[in-house]
Amino acid sequence: MRIGVVSDTHNNLKNCHRIVKLFNDAGVDAVVHTGDITQARTLGVFASLDAPLYGVFGNNDQERDELIAAARESGFHFQDPPLEVVWSKRRIVVVHDPRELQGALSPEHDLALHGHTHMLRMERKAHQLIFNPGECAGHMVGLNAVGVVDLDSLEPHLLHF
Repeated sequence: MRIGVVSDTHNNLKNCHRIVKLFNDAGVDAVVHTGDITQARTLGVFASLDAPLYGVFGNNDQERDELIAAARESGFHFQDPPLEVVWSKRRIVVVHDPRELQGALSPEHDLALHGHTHMLRMERKAHQLIFNPGECAGHMVGLNAVGVVDLDSLEPHLLHF
């Protein structure tokens, strides 16, 4: 199973269209958004994904009622962090702010996903991978990327755009 990972889209609809195309072209099985969607119309763009979307809300997701309604309308699963899922026998925890990993990340987790910092993080601790694909909202020109994680090998790859 391969999952797409995106964070901190901050309502950059142009980049969101590019991200959807990248994930669809990559043929990911699911996509995880680690927060800071910002506005509900962003989720309207993600409705064009060929894979289900899961995610958590971030500190800039102030239009919560609208985001919840848009997620429900598109069949997406979003919640306050932490989100825990088990895919391909891998235990995954998703938060927005990496500080939320304290208390949420346990030795039983194989993969931890976060956003918030807009900085790439590929950190291995024992059998765990902590991953943030970094910037994709266009705030840092030339650094736009999303990630794909192969859950069989627990290897992350960046898709730059």
